[in-house]
Amino acid sequence: MDTNKLLLVVIAILLPPVAVFLKSGVGKDLLINIILCLLFFIPGLLHALWIVTK
Repeated sequence: MDTNKLLLVVIAILLPPVAVFLKSGVGKDLLINIILCLLFFIPGLLHALWIVTK
């Protein structure tokens, strides 16, 4: 696994919207992740991990 990807996975576990922002920038993925994190943390976490690892 690449070091940058490993760092993004750790950030995704701690702060999911930050990891999505670093991976894909400002856009629909970030908006979806923020909404998921506001509703429940676990769906936001899973979405961030999915974005970071794809």
